Amino acid sequence: MKVTVYSSFTFSYLNRARVLFQTLQRHHPDWERVALITDEPPPGFDFDPAREPFDRVVFAQDLGVPNFRSWLFKHDVVEICTAVKGPFLHQACAGGADVVIYLDPDTALIDRLDPLIEWLGDHDILLTPHLTDPNEDRAAILDNDLSASRTGIFNLGFVAVRTGGEGARFARWWNDRLLEFCYDDMPNGIFVDQRWCDHVPALFDRVKVIRDPGYNVASWNLSRRKISIGKDGAVRVNGDYPLRFWHFTKLGPTGDTMTRRYARDNYPVYEIWNWYKRQVAAVTDPAIPERYWAYGAYDDGTPIEKAHRVLYRERGDLQEAFPDPFGAGFRAWLANEGY
Repeated sequence: MKVTVYSSFTFSYLNRARVLFQTLQRHHPDWERVALITDEPPPGFDFDPAREPFDRVVFAQDLGVPNFRSWLFKHDVVEICTAVKGPFLHQACAGGADVVIYLDPDTALIDRLDPLIEWLGDHDILLTPHLTDPNEDRAAILDNDLSASRTGIFNLGFVAVRTGGEGARFARWWNDRLLEFCYDDMPNGIFVDQRWCDHVPALFDRVKVIRDPGYNVASWNLSRRKISIGKDGAVRVNGDYPLRFWHFTKLGPTGDTMTRRYARDNYPVYEIWNWYKRQVAAVTDPAIPERYWAYGAYDDGTPIEKAHRVLYRERGDLQEAFPDPFGAGFRAWLANEGY
């Protein structure tokens, strides 16, 4: 059975992606590892895929999205790194793999993921909800339950499909939705790729919602997940479940604050976080500027304002007049109109 695992990121997240793929290589050396990159290497950085812990690189511009630069411009960095997940998954379902798994670049495997393959014997689509047990503390409800209500019941830092049947049908549907509607626009019911997947259990058969708490552990569910490390080094969740993978979202002060708030005196959590920080630091290349993204600026180097992206995506006349909005023409139009 061929299993393909991919992650979507920019070069500023290459350090995290390296840790993810290193842990995948350690636990599943026979699985294909694919880096999906919506970016261009920063000046002065020598990017050699042969030296990286993935098997191949797919650049977003090679996915065959029509009018790619126009389409890309409509999105900020978070929106585009989620939008490209759909086209890749859809194409991968026809690319020879039996199973395709997506993992966010800021996840890392702690144990093997063999149960996923077993579950995909009886199901075609696997999803993990943000929460698998209801919170009882009011602060946790405000932070986590209501957040999931706004951003989506399922965390799309993970999804797995069999590449036929309902898995392929889901991949085509997700591709179509993300090509046109992958924005951070909560007032209109959209939060990038996640809110769309609230519909999945209603629209598709053979869907499994993974309620095993060892999957997709993160700050938003630590209030209901107790981590322990045995004398043999095995990491478990709630006493009985092997910790499969952790989602180290918002590495830095925000992630630290949310982790402390809900881990409290669950000290193994801090051991795991500190381990992850050391892994990321060890593979961070100083040649890559923090928050670098090649498509974050116009061709002349001027940073692109979010309002300009929204204006462009809402007006078909601008898209027709400026098929490459990164260039001087659209910049001149904005200046002339007082933007």
